[in-house]
Amino acid sequence: MSTTAIYPGTFDPITYGHIDLINRAATLFDKVIVAIAINPGKQPMFSLDERVTLAKQTVDELTNVEVRGFEGLLVNEALNMGANVIIRGLRAVSDFEYELQLATMNRRMQPKVETLFLTPAENLSFVSSSLVKEIAVLGGDVSEFVAPCVQMALKHKLPAAK
Repeated sequence: MSTTAIYPGTFDPITYGHIDLINRAATLFDKVIVAIAINPGKQPMFSLDERVTLAKQTVDELTNVEVRGFEGLLVNEALNMGANVIIRGLRAVSDFEYELQLATMNRRMQPKVETLFLTPAENLSFVSSSLVKEIAVLGGDVSEFVAPCVQMALKHKLPAAK
């Protein structure tokens, strides 16, 4: 039986922490779909098309990983994409309560879809898209947190970015 997992997020921008989890998931599942959300509650720096393009560039060597944009309820999208597992990342204990609420609500709405939590490598546990953007906005070096294509995209968006 083939198992497809979906790894959702806004990925604004995709970081080495995200890429680490994608690599881990790619070894566990037959297929991994990186599902980039249109989130009306957030105002992303990068458009959906830009985020999809950057994610594709960072995972292009992984043959069992696909990148797509989506809008709407995650559990519905998971079923539409043929996924029965949702991957969620936990960086710290502070992430757990919110992620547990999401997982429980998703299971309530769609019992056929299970949530699996993965933790990033210890050296990436503090990396977040929000922090990367803040560092870039203030002219700091983000090269150890994002792939070169993402660093270049940040430079194009933010004149102060290094």
